[in-house]
Amino acid sequence: QVQLVESGGGLVQTGGSLRLSCAASGTFSLINPMGWYRQAPGKQRELVAVIQSGGRTNYADSAKGRFTISRDNAKNTVDLQMNSLRPEDTAVYYCYCHAFNQIYAGYDYWGQGTQVAVSS
Repeated sequence: QVQLVESGGGLVQTGGSLRLSCAASGTFSLINPMGWYRQAPGKQRELVAVIQSGGRTNYADSAKGRFTISRDNAKNTVDLQMNSLRPEDTAVYYCYCHAFNQIYAGYDYWGQGTQVAVSS
C-alpha cells in the first residue's frame, strides 16, 4: 500500500504562482511514474504532468511553458511549480503514482486532492 499526501494548494490571483508538493509513503519496491492530475467542476480528471524516475516528463498542452514538474527519487516526492496561473487552472489537483510491490505487481494510487483556485 502507498499513501500520497499533498500540500500547497490555495487561492491565487491570475498571473500568480503556486507550488504543489506530494510525498509517498508505505511499502513498495518502485514508484514510477509520479505526477499530477486535476479535475475541474463538471469535467473529467485530466493529466497535468508526469515524470519518470529517470527524469523524462510529459505535460498537458495547457501546462507547457507554465508548469514544471520535479521529483526527488530518494525522498519519493514530486512537486509541481505552477506559474502564470489562469482562472481555467482552477481545479482539485491530485497527486498520482504507479507503484510496484515486492513481487512487482503494479497499482495506481491517488492522493486526497488539493484545491487550487485562481481568481480573475
